[in-house]
Amino acid sequence: MKIKAANILIGDRIIAYCKNRMQVCTVKYISTSDITNIKLSVFLGKRDCYSSSGIIWFKSETLVDLAD
Repeated sequence: MKIKAANILIGDRIIAYCKNRMQVCTVKYISTSDITNIKLSVFLGKRDCYSSSGIIWFKSETLVDLAD
């Protein structure tokens, strides 16, 4: 299922390009520095595996895939 990046919530699992590959990421923090850009801090991998993290930037109107 796809949603707009502006509608992503903390805890959502998304599929995104991070650390040079497409992978499932769990959103841990959302920072909106301005209306057009959204900065997400994410854990990489499954919900219960928080060993690695990263930052992803999206335009607010971008469609993002939710993971099951």
